[in-house]
Amino acid sequence: MTNPPPARSPRSGATADLLFGWAAKGAAFATLALLIGILGSLTVGAWPAIQEYGLSFLTSSVWDPVQNRYGGLVMIYGTLASSLIALVIAVPVSFGIALFLTELSPAWLKRPLGTAIELLAAVPSIVYGMWGLLVFGPILATYVQQPLQAVFGNVPVIGALFSGPPVGIGILSAGIILAIMIIPFIASVMRDVFEVTPTLLKESAYGLGSTTWEVVSKVVLPYTKAGVVGGVMLGLGRALGETMAVTFVIGNFNQLDSLSLFQAANSITSALANEFAEAATGLHQAALMYLGLVLFFITFVVLVLSKLMLARLRKAEGAKS
Repeated sequence: MTNPPPARSPRSGATADLLFGWAAKGAAFATLALLIGILGSLTVGAWPAIQEYGLSFLTSSVWDPVQNRYGGLVMIYGTLASSLIALVIAVPVSFGIALFLTELSPAWLKRPLGTAIELLAAVPSIVYGMWGLLVFGPILATYVQQPLQAVFGNVPVIGALFSGPPVGIGILSAGIILAIMIIPFIASVMRDVFEVTPTLLKESAYGLGSTTWEVVSKVVLPYTKAGVVGGVMLGLGRALGETMAVTFVIGNFNQLDSLSLFQAANSITSALANEFAEAATGLHQAALMYLGLVLFFITFVVLVLSKLMLARLRKAEGAKS
């Protein structure tokens, strides 16, 4: 008969637990300190531009390093517009992929299809950019932009969205490339959270005669809404922060002549990538740091809005019950 292992003394267990608590607390405070440090360094670097322009930097579209005049409206608009287009395209496609993989796909197809979608996330962003510039851009110009101009070009208001030369480079192209890039992230998160829905709940709904869409909309989505919103926010953060792919296809044009989707524009990340290495010390560099601070603020606002949306969803769910 083997002897049981000696019991660990309560003192050593309490010490290990205390050390573990300190380590976890230290990691949390280190992350917070890093965040504050990044915010502080951006603010210090951007301070000359903040003093010079104030909030008018956000509404001015002038970007002229020769005259030493800077405004970030073009970059802010390009960043928000391309990210919005990416979300409009990517969220429904990702939802369809996740729904198919969890509810409709045959067992033999789930693993290879899921792996193929996840592999898209491993493709370097510069490859997406080169593909978008050399392959996708001409296809977009010929088969999408020109037909859209032919159909909607003379329609009041709507026609303005499709004005400009259909060259395959601009905000629409950047938004579609971003959508292709963020689909793997959103679809993977949605698939994972859909799979954690208890099987008993879904089988009960099917047993009551519910269709697949009713099970997903009334059982799966309410159960996994926090994870779904988190996946969408993850994709949005990826779109807001993408640099190289956007730099290749957005046009890098620092003027805002119209609100056309075909208009060549610029984004905050592409402006930083193109100009920061050559920016002279002084107002030009401070203006670029100001753009970085604005992007930091945009991501913070997106995070806050997602938390508020989740809070409202929980409140509405409690009111129904």
